[in-house]
Amino acid sequence: MREGQYFCFCLDHVREYNAGYNYFHGMTDEAVLHYQKEALTGHRPTWKMGSERRDPKSSWNYNSRDPYAAGDARRAKPTPRHGVVAIKALHVLGLDDDAGPAEIKARYKDLVKKLHPDANGGDRSREDRLREIINAYNVLRSFRAV
Repeated sequence: MREGQYFCFCLDHVREYNAGYNYFHGMTDEAVLHYQKEALTGHRPTWKMGSERRDPKSSWNYNSRDPYAAGDARRAKPTPRHGVVAIKALHVLGLDDDAGPAEIKARYKDLVKKLHPDANGGDRSREDRLREIINAYNVLRSFRAV
């Protein structure tokens, strides 16, 4: 059979043809299980989260927080703890990129107390800013930054 040429079988003959096909024919049970386990990850190597993986020929740590500096301390720049969306949310709250969960929560509570209409005698002029603050905090919660 060549590329672009196909068998045209009725359903009964398809079943008969497929019954005679076995990809694992001649393999041991252990080899089949090994193949199936590796198929779960696309036959690519994997590591446990947080495990340290090093190249024995290099002193560079693959789990480095700065993969672009390749271990050179002179060029190393700390990578942010959060993604771009979370960093934008931190900036909406008026916080730095390295803010911790306690600091985020405290800043959120402080801003909500200041901007809420009930705290301002029913004045709703700051309501849009309050919505931004609440949305930013929800983003940070969804990223588990809080």
